[in-house]
Amino acid sequence: MACTALLAGCLTACSDYLDVDAPSQYTDEYIFSSETEIDRALNGVYTKLLDGNTIGAYITDFCFNSDVDFATNSSEAATNNGFKRFECTSDASKLSSVWTASYAGLEACNQFIYNLENSDLYKAEVEADDDEENTLRQMMGEAKVIRAIFCHEMMDVWGDIPFTFTPTYYKDDFVTPVVSRDEVRQTLIDDLKGIAPYMSFAADMGDGVERVSKEACWAMIARMALTAGGYSLRPDTSNPSFRGTMERPSNYKEFYQTALDYCDSVITSGTHALTKDFQSVFVDECNYLVANSDDPIFELPYAKDASGNIGYAQGPKIDLYEGSTTGKNIWGRIYGSQQLNAFYRYAFDDADLRRDYLNGLWYYEYDGTPDIYSSYTVYNNKWAKLWCTTGDPTSEGNTGIIYPYLRYADVLLMYAEASNEINDGPTEEAKAAVKEVRGRAFSSDNYAEKVEAYVDAATDKESFLKVVLDERKLEFAGENMRWKDLVRNNMYAQELYWTFQNYFQVGLNAGGTAPLIDAVEEHYGMSEGRLSLDLPFTMYYKVIANDQTTVPYPNTVLDVIQIANPYHNLQRKPSGTWETSDCYQWFSESTSTPTAQCLYSLYGFIRGDELGRELMVNNNGQLVNLDANNLPVVRYILPYPQSAIQRAGGAYTNYYGYSN
Repeated sequence: MACTALLAGCLTACSDYLDVDAPSQYTDEYIFSSETEIDRALNGVYTKLLDGNTIGAYITDFCFNSDVDFATNSSEAATNNGFKRFECTSDASKLSSVWTASYAGLEACNQFIYNLENSDLYKAEVEADDDEENTLRQMMGEAKVIRAIFCHEMMDVWGDIPFTFTPTYYKDDFVTPVVSRDEVRQTLIDDLKGIAPYMSFAADMGDGVERVSKEACWAMIARMALTAGGYSLRPDTSNPSFRGTMERPSNYKEFYQTALDYCDSVITSGTHALTKDFQSVFVDECNYLVANSDDPIFELPYAKDASGNIGYAQGPKIDLYEGSTTGKNIWGRIYGSQQLNAFYRYAFDDADLRRDYLNGLWYYEYDGTPDIYSSYTVYNNKWAKLWCTTGDPTSEGNTGIIYPYLRYADVLLMYAEASNEINDGPTEEAKAAVKEVRGRAFSSDNYAEKVEAYVDAATDKESFLKVVLDERKLEFAGENMRWKDLVRNNMYAQELYWTFQNYFQVGLNAGGTAPLIDAVEEHYGMSEGRLSLDLPFTMYYKVIANDQTTVPYPNTVLDVIQIANPYHNLQRKPSGTWETSDCYQWFSESTSTPTAQCLYSLYGFIRGDELGRELMVNNNGQLVNLDANNLPVVRYILPYPQSAIQRAGGAYTNYYGYSN
């Protein structure tokens, strides 16, 4: 597949994955007798990854609430699709569409792999075993990694899944049996281990990181292994109404060793490095620029204006007026629904260069006029259509902006986490891996204090794990990582409890008294009075031209908002002409409780009510008084879709308290 967009200085993303029509006109025997046709058939496998109901849905609809990614909800009633707040039903339409698209992707992988394995061309290449002629085995590896991606994402949200390597046409049974996640991941890991030696490095491939490389295969092995070795929610098969138990496999250290080994393979290959600054990685993705040896290891190559909603779901909200944006605003609509926890920005050190780029505190009117955003969340500015150098005033969802499914920063931090577990504490190599990621976020002036001394201060297993997970927290906003990191380390319930209390106590404080606000400050390592006294309940701001000296905002065409006190309270209005905006006034005078967004955004796990009670849903699905010392599991596992259960004739059963 020749794609000139991947050459240095390119301005358009690869769109050859759309070239999949012709192979369907021919038989499998014809297709798999020609390398050209095999390559075109592989394009069809890639297109399944680009479907809006596969990876696009996992990173938006199934990016569950945490102390990083957050979506508020003001409903005090249960819904059938409240995925992010841990309550849904098996008839939710999105469940069915994502399930169906994921299995269509898995089937496409299985068909391609089966036909390639049984082709004379592939058999001849395997028999020759010539290291210089691995074209077909490279393509085999790509399909196998994509198959692993589909299965991995499904297991993250459905746990044990129906699983097979056999294409439907060759199956003896109509219904694919459910297989435990441990067995599936081990099978996939072994499968990728076998093909990885025959794959090429990204720098040696014509399409670089927009196709699956050897490093991507290694990184995917590590990701699956680390997940397999961690905790996950397991069902009580004797009691489907029970919400389950957090467990890890007895051989979990074997998985951690695998993760460590394959992260080490990526690192020692020397094919990737964190050369670009953090902001440039994502701004370049918004401009369809590909770097084959930097942070991205595998990017989803959405087609410009044809697929992918990255930068439409993220970024500052912009609405259309009569079907268009106007004036200086030539970029069209941004929905801006994938937002960040309002308190996330306070987790950053003041000198951290990621903070002010990631956390968006204003949005735009259709004509490009900026307005302050004082709400329960902030915009995720990691990607935005606004960062593109050109735009279409009438455009909406499909952006084509590239998404980094696998990053070198992730590999470095997975290495550190696995090493810490295997060695019962930090090694010098593990510390160096964290420093490489964190070092990119600080200037040379404060590197010694903020990076070297900060990481070196973690001398035991527990403190170093906190350093690693905190760095992942700061690094991967919007990449559907945080809740998975917390699940893997059996910390999700604890962190959601404190996330709820953060919102609830600040809401109470706005009404006059908040008994646990000091405890919240202590949990997050904040100074005393940070939440109760020092939050900027009134922000002072003004609109200015963007000369990039005041804010690290990539778009220099549109005006920006300068905020005098984005992170701290000011006792009096600063001199000069400033507008004012109230924020964190999250208390309802009519009910004498925090507002509905503070009460109900974690509804299926923990919530408040208008009687002032704090309640949680226990493991039997009952609503009980909150007991911080006896938290229930987080029911992040989703139910099998009702349509899938019906098609399987009752062979599948929903556990975790879901009805079939």
